[in-house]
Amino acid sequence: MLVEVLRIIFISGALVFIFMLVQACWRKRCAGTFETTPFWPVALIGGVANFLDTLGVGSFAVKTACYKQFKLIDDRVLPGTLNGQCVLPTVTQSLIFIGSVAVEPATLISMMFAAAAGAVWGARHVASFDRQTIRLVMAASLLVVAGLIFAGLFGLFPVGGEAMGLSGYKLAIALLGNFIFGVLMNVGIGLFAPCMTLVYLLGMNPLAAFPIMMGSAAVLSVFSAGTFIRKGAFDAKAVLAVAIFGPIGVLLAAMLVQSMDMEMLKWLVAFIVIYTSWTMYASWRTARRSSVQLAVECAG
Repeated sequence: MLVEVLRIIFISGALVFIFMLVQACWRKRCAGTFETTPFWPVALIGGVANFLDTLGVGSFAVKTACYKQFKLIDDRVLPGTLNGQCVLPTVTQSLIFIGSVAVEPATLISMMFAAAAGAVWGARHVASFDRQTIRLVMAASLLVVAGLIFAGLFGLFPVGGEAMGLSGYKLAIALLGNFIFGVLMNVGIGLFAPCMTLVYLLGMNPLAAFPIMMGSAAVLSVFSAGTFIRKGAFDAKAVLAVAIFGPIGVLLAAMLVQSMDMEMLKWLVAFIVIYTSWTMYASWRTARRSSVQLAVECAG
């Protein structure tokens, strides 16, 4: 029964998001402000990134690296664009995987809605950040993700336990952690890696991470993306491209997951995250130097 209710919630959220996205695209087209972002390169990147995302290696880092490398998305609207792009792919993931692992209902639902609350709070603040702030926060956040990925690859984290639910102080820690991860989604750091790490550290069965992180991402992405759409802090064309082709990548990964070399993919993404963090920091440093130089010239 719970699985059916959750699937109805996911589908309802997806329909609300589709309505908001179509409405926003129509308004931009009528106003002549619809972006000129190349559709097919973004769609291809989104499909591949969400293929990898379904395997548990995360999509935000892959998409951010590609967008930075090929200068496809303005840094100022990157967090809103990433959050908007992940809605339909994560809903697709959740519909496929939410019933595959029997996580204790109170733990699953409370962690999902804690992440959603963090996303709502974060989007209201992050959507109005300036470009330099976004660059610096994303550079630092991505370094944290890289550390988590490498720590997992080197076996520095415990393998978890057998618990399929949490209670007491452990549940409180989990709720606080997922709230923070929901906030961080708004600055372009994916929820999957930190959520999985938190689940391991709290002694849960590693398999429990999949429905928790996918369900959390599906719920929170609707809230965070909606806030960015209302504020106009997103690239509508880029979101539309991945909304169409991201779920295709998810479906392909769901069929091929058992034949993939997961370790190789995780190493690749770890290095991509570090590279992306550096490019964000380099962009921040270059812009800062330019502003300082301009201020000196104006003063002189």
